[in-house]
Amino acid sequence: RVLVIGASGVIGRQLVPQLLVAGHEVVATARSARNVEFVDPSAKLRTLDLLDRAAVRSMMAEVRPDTVVHQATALSGMGTDMRHFDQLFATTNRLRTEGTANLLAAADEAGGPRLIAQSYCGWPWAPIGAPVKSEDDPLDDHPASSFSRTLQAIRELETMVVGYPKGVVLRYGSLYGPGTSLSDGGDVIAAIRRRRLPLVGDGGGVWSFTHVEDAASAAMAALTRGLGVYNIVDDRPAAAKVWVPYLAALLGAPPPLRLPKWLARLVGGDLFVRIMTDARGSSNAKARRELGWHRAFQTGGSASPRTLLWPLAEASRGSARQSRQQAMMRSEVSR
Repeated sequence: RVLVIGASGVIGRQLVPQLLVAGHEVVATARSARNVEFVDPSAKLRTLDLLDRAAVRSMMAEVRPDTVVHQATALSGMGTDMRHFDQLFATTNRLRTEGTANLLAAADEAGGPRLIAQSYCGWPWAPIGAPVKSEDDPLDDHPASSFSRTLQAIRELETMVVGYPKGVVLRYGSLYGPGTSLSDGGDVIAAIRRRRLPLVGDGGGVWSFTHVEDAASAAMAALTRGLGVYNIVDDRPAAAKVWVPYLAALLGAPPPLRLPKWLARLVGGDLFVRIMTDARGSSNAKARRELGWHRAFQTGGSASPRTLLWPLAEASRGSARQSRQQAMMRSEVSR
């Protein structure tokens, strides 16, 4: 029996069907009845406010899960505003700190189920040394001021979950695929189309990406294997100077503008400059080795510029096709 917290999010929507196909009994929660509508109806659907400690205890006592998967965030409508990142992430940060603490307290009272929690490895690394980091490398002790509270929330979540006897932390890279900012209509795709995602300085910031289906499959792998922290990313991180212009080309958009650091800092803030110039990518070697996790999607490659980020473009095009097909079906029904 698996309790999925945050089942209506972009990963939860992929995870619940995978769990059901594998034969698990699934109880899926979302913060509101409206959000529950996005979840596979074959699961047992519940509403839950993860910040309500009493409600979490009641849910855990009722369900008595074997495993809890914590995918709760509040990222809808985040946009690309790096200056106010902590403010925009405030609720997600509370879900990662207070919400995780509530889950762990309730889990202890409910027999100690396995707990798998979502974290992030896109930008938190210390900007020193090698361009690709493992789970043993340090996080940034001096983050941009607009990212400091978010990084502290990541640290707190990971410390709590790693300290739990059956805790697993899955650090996802920058997510792409249906419902993300890197899908048709998503904020990053829109910014690239409008030339509002410029290259900064040398464009050397290295990004690691994760498709939402791969994020879900990693949670599936962690149901029975592993303890501790794992980076869940593709095999080949890509520098901003590589992935931004190639994705623009694949989308038929004009090439990105180029800005010096000083101007980009005035326009987008210090965090934006750092992630485009100093960010480090992540290695998935530990997850492959200990979880037996394998990706269905791949964003890196050196064979051809046309294929460098094809899954990102295909995810965008695919969701656009799906939206058109759904509109056509609704039109036919209305007739």
